[in-house]
Amino acid sequence: MYHCVFIIIFSLLLPSLETIIANQLVVVGGGDDNIVINKCLDKEIHALLHFKALLKDPNGILSTWKDDEHNCCKWLGVTCNNQTGHVTGLDIGLCSLEGEISHSLANLTYLNHLDLSGNSFHGTIPRSIGSLTELRFLSLSNNSLYGTIPPEFGNLTNLQWLYLGFVGRCRVENPEWLSGLSYLEELVMNGISLAKANHWVDVILSLRKLNFLSLQSCELSQVMYPYSSFLNSSSSIEILGLVNNNLTSSMYRWLFPLTSNKLHELYLSKNMLHGIPNYLGSLCSLKTFFFINNSAVFKFPDFLKNLSGCTSLALQSLDASYSQFTGSLSDDIQKFSSLNILSLSHNHLNGTISGKLWELPKLKVLDVSFNYLRGAISEKIGNSKAIIINLSKNSIEGVASTDHMSNLSHIEYAGMSSCMLGPNFPKWIQKFKNLTRLDIANNGISDTIPLGFWDMWPSRLTYLNLSSNNISGQVPDLSSNFDYRSVIDLSSNRFYGPMPNVSSTLVSLNLSRNKFSGEISLLCQIVGGLLQFLDLSDNFLTGKLPDCLWHFKDLKVLNLGNNYLSGMLPASLGYLVQLEALYLFNNDFSGELSLSLMNCTKLNFLDLGANKFFGKVPVWIGESLTGLYALILRSNHFFGTIPLQLCHLQKLQILDLSMNHLHGTIPSCLNNLTSMVQDRFSQVENVHHHFSWSIDIFSFDAAYVDHAMIMWQGAERKIPSSTQLQSFEPSRYNGNTGLCGPPLNKKCPGDEKPEVPPVIGRSEGVDEVERWFYIGGGTGFVTGFWIACGALLLNRQGRHAFFQFYDSFKDWVYVKVVVLIANLQKVVHK
Repeated sequence: MYHCVFIIIFSLLLPSLETIIANQLVVVGGGDDNIVINKCLDKEIHALLHFKALLKDPNGILSTWKDDEHNCCKWLGVTCNNQTGHVTGLDIGLCSLEGEISHSLANLTYLNHLDLSGNSFHGTIPRSIGSLTELRFLSLSNNSLYGTIPPEFGNLTNLQWLYLGFVGRCRVENPEWLSGLSYLEELVMNGISLAKANHWVDVILSLRKLNFLSLQSCELSQVMYPYSSFLNSSSSIEILGLVNNNLTSSMYRWLFPLTSNKLHELYLSKNMLHGIPNYLGSLCSLKTFFFINNSAVFKFPDFLKNLSGCTSLALQSLDASYSQFTGSLSDDIQKFSSLNILSLSHNHLNGTISGKLWELPKLKVLDVSFNYLRGAISEKIGNSKAIIINLSKNSIEGVASTDHMSNLSHIEYAGMSSCMLGPNFPKWIQKFKNLTRLDIANNGISDTIPLGFWDMWPSRLTYLNLSSNNISGQVPDLSSNFDYRSVIDLSSNRFYGPMPNVSSTLVSLNLSRNKFSGEISLLCQIVGGLLQFLDLSDNFLTGKLPDCLWHFKDLKVLNLGNNYLSGMLPASLGYLVQLEALYLFNNDFSGELSLSLMNCTKLNFLDLGANKFFGKVPVWIGESLTGLYALILRSNHFFGTIPLQLCHLQKLQILDLSMNHLHGTIPSCLNNLTSMVQDRFSQVENVHHHFSWSIDIFSFDAAYVDHAMIMWQGAERKIPSSTQLQSFEPSRYNGNTGLCGPPLNKKCPGDEKPEVPPVIGRSEGVDEVERWFYIGGGTGFVTGFWIACGALLLNRQGRHAFFQFYDSFKDWVYVKVVVLIANLQKVVHK
């Protein structure tokens, strides 16, 4: 008996003994508890290997996770407890992993940190994650999961940070499980549908330690009952984001309890708010308020007035750009004495800017571009400490004299495009000693650049835009003027002389539509490999294209069109493996097309028109450049037939082979290129080659829109649409004996409808048999009707017999109906 009792007790104690022994085995003796010689617990190793087995790992991130390597604490992304050897952290975010999340993670019972964000996990979220009760940090953001967020997550009572932003197509139907997360400090549920999550505001208010809440794109406007009738608690939230929820001003009823004097940042952008309540002006700790891209019309003076409580004293950053504000920038702006950043661009503001604006003592960034303001610059700007001033696309006049500009040395960015600063060059710009970004494009400046301008900011400039003016003169050596990843745009002016030397750190250089001349040897000096955009078109450049293009491994757009360049294309052109658009039109290039172009497999726009290329149209164009949507080889010396391989260009929308020496038939397979009949480009997002360079607060866009000029009937015309080909006179197509179809009289095979033998008896669309059927049927009915009626009228005995039968039949029907009704009533009463 005692033997049996001992066995039972031993079996109960065995798991504890195993843990104690395992813990002792992982620690080296001698009193140093931090030295680990552990082999990870088999249970946890197997859990990790099973998790890996379900995944695709294209970059080999989990290559260190091997069955023969028993110390999983050395595996990438795995963290262990130094004393017990248990896995406590799994951090494999942004690892390009793809697959389902294994339920085996539930065996990592000591896990307190789990980050699977930024991958391509799909399927549903395992409910078993809710059993990892030691978790303090959980992130599944930016994946491709779907379904309901498991309510078992409510068991994670130690959780402090929960990030579920854009996890996929997921939803929360009952938010009550959040109430159990009493230690939660940060909650991100961006992109998760809360459309059915009634009383979610009550749940949020129950989380007494929550200080960060982001509910972007959560369909909050569809919630029927966002809060209960009684909300008597205040929020601890410091940062609140409700961006892109189609919210109207009715939301301010439930926003009130979520805001308190603890709130530092508030983001209400991309909604339909047509105003703000007065209580937002009483948030004495609010430093950042984003009200971007709200679609409802609202008067900006009223907006400022409602914020003019203690909020105006604390607010440091106000961004209300891309909205529908009207009215002026009123004197109430003077109350916002702490403002560092004010962005009101892309609104409908009009009138004058209050002079009080320039008295704000801490203002560093001002952007009121793309409005209808006028008279915006006054002499008081001289006392401003603004670092960035962007007044573009307004009607600014009356620039202050240089006497009042002496205190503007703090300005780092001057954005004043389309401000009518011309015709003289604004010399006061040279007062900006710390300038890094300058944009004075489209100002009607018809002048030369002042002496010393180019030397003002050595190795400081990151953005210079003088385009669309009428500036003349020569451009000096610019190789030492610009900083890392900089942008230069001097296009559409009257600069002349040789091309200037530029820095190797440029990402964009646009010198097009000027009068630069000579060779383009500068290409061999740009060796940094950062250049993405190069436009030297519409100048007077001569000579050969130098064979040193291997430096431009990141170049996406190269435009050398409309110059006087000559010679064969260099072999180094094939090193431009990222090239998407190549314009060499209207030059004197010659020879056969270089085979090196085969390597430019990302090309989608190729314009080699109006040169002296010869040979057959290369078949490799259709085999290697399969992404082309525009191929222009017009006005060259190509001969032979059109290769069938061009039919492989399934995205092709522009094909111009005109004015060459081609013969033969047009391949019928070109009919299969359905992209040519679309109303618009099928790849608008890709074909416009949109480049953007971030410069801290503002982003400049060097948008490049592809265009193609097609030679039709001796004149250049844009991408044909509608029935333009049919609008020409038939004589315009003389000499093309194989052409057919409108406007030519010659019909194409298959255009003529085959003559179908008429169906016998058809006449004017009516079947003759049907016609006689209706005629015969009608005649028979009339004849039969009058025979019967005539018999009754003429035969007295027959008439009496008929009506006697009729009366008897009527009485019989009446009796049967009465009896049936009586029986039904008896059944109902029973």
